[in-house]
Amino acid sequence: MATEANVGTLQERSPAQTAAKAIFPVLLSISFCHLLNDTVQSLIPAVYPLLKEALRLNLGQVGLIALTSQFTASILQPLVGLYTDRRPQPFSLAIGMAVTLLGLLFFAVAPTYGAVLAAAALVGIGSAVFHPESSRVARLASGGQHGMAQSLFQVGGNAGTALGPLLAAYVLGNRQPRIAWFSLLALLAMILLVRIGWWLQEQHGSKSNAICIDPDRLCASAHVEHQGAFSSRKVALSLAILVALMFSKFFYLASLISYYTFYLMNRFHLSVQSAQLHLALFLGAVAAGTFFGGPAGDKFGRKLVIWCSILGVLPFTLVLPYANLFWTSILSVIIGLILASAFSAILVYAQELMPGRIGAVSGLFFGFAFGLGGVGSALLGKLADLTGIDFVYHVCAYLPAIGILTAFLPELGPARVHPAKPATA
Repeated sequence: MATEANVGTLQERSPAQTAAKAIFPVLLSISFCHLLNDTVQSLIPAVYPLLKEALRLNLGQVGLIALTSQFTASILQPLVGLYTDRRPQPFSLAIGMAVTLLGLLFFAVAPTYGAVLAAAALVGIGSAVFHPESSRVARLASGGQHGMAQSLFQVGGNAGTALGPLLAAYVLGNRQPRIAWFSLLALLAMILLVRIGWWLQEQHGSKSNAICIDPDRLCASAHVEHQGAFSSRKVALSLAILVALMFSKFFYLASLISYYTFYLMNRFHLSVQSAQLHLALFLGAVAAGTFFGGPAGDKFGRKLVIWCSILGVLPFTLVLPYANLFWTSILSVIIGLILASAFSAILVYAQELMPGRIGAVSGLFFGFAFGLGGVGSALLGKLADLTGIDFVYHVCAYLPAIGILTAFLPELGPARVHPAKPATA
């Protein structure tokens, strides 16, 4: 818990000073690091066809690679968040990126399927450290506009997710060792994250007297208040609904991110490179759509954004399995734009349900995101082996119908942002 002295010191900064030094420079830096991190992360699905050919894998084994990376991240992220809520570790972000760099080098030289799984686990560990801590940085630097900050942070990640397949198409070719070139991106991220670590250490105090600032009491130059409090039972029910909504979102995304290239190659007989470009187009739409969910939630309320994002995509997912190549490309872009806005709204909604537990909530929900995506990839890969890739898209088309559960979420309403008040003695 922050001491009054440290809270007072931070609040005494003028809004203009805070905005110039603490908000946009830090937000843009952590968003760019998210871009670099997720460029590396999205490289893994992009090289599935290469690994499948080189190591003679089936789709079930491909899904297990995704499960290894994402399940490792999903297990560790809540633990990282819980630990750093109590004991901040400003330089853990740079250390986590170093683990990711090591995983990339392992991917480049892995001679066997077991070595590929080990490399995937290392990348998952790096991601487990990065996401909850970087989400905390975004909230600390948000100036009270939590939705905007999370969306800007997520835009960086989704832009990186879109860049990964694009770079893979033009950099990798059919050569596994070229994966090592992507370690340079991780190295650049490490340098930036060390600088962010210094900023965090400044906020938390000296190393010998580290504190944990409660971002709901102090968030840069502003604070956010919501009317009403909910019982623990209501909070638990709401969290369960949010997890169900995330299941809908991330299982469907798993069908597109992990198997969209195979679907296009199988149904429309595209080349690997052409299919990767279509995947990059879809992921670019996800990146573009991500930013709107957070600011819209700040203005109109998170619940409305969740309604529109999850349930609103259903008509398009139902049509997708019957479309030709042109309309498949169009529909995938529309689906990416609409569905992308959900996560920022869900994450900030959960943070507002459990104030003061930013690291734990961020780690839990990023962990669910990775875990659900990994489990979805593995299960859908097995289903594709048994029934064919086309059948997977017919089944997954109905997943957004789970969005009807949004009706049972309590209404938080738009956040009210007020100027920070000077600390009292």
